[in-house]
Amino acid sequence: GHRRKNWKVRKFVLRDDPAYLHYYDPAGGEEPLGAIHLRGCVVTAVEDMPDTKKHDDENILFEIITANEIHYYLQAASSSERTEWIKAIQTVARTGK
Repeated sequence: GHRRKNWKVRKFVLRDDPAYLHYYDPAGGEEPLGAIHLRGCVVTAVEDMPDTKKHDDENILFEIITANEIHYYLQAASSSERTEWIKAIQTVARTGK
């Protein structure tokens, strides 16, 4: 949603071989809508996101910056889920193929 300044619900599948985060329409569909290459990426929690109307009152946003310097902003369902996603993505970014 960072490119269009709106937020959409997506289903995410994390894979380590190859190291990608694929995203799908949650209403169904076998083919991913897109993928984020995670090898060498940086993932961090986001406390404040400038230039948007979305405010993270619950501290559940995180950002993935790919090796190609593409920025993706994602919102987890909860603070604990955000922590789990960040840890899992960091692991795949280091050890995935």
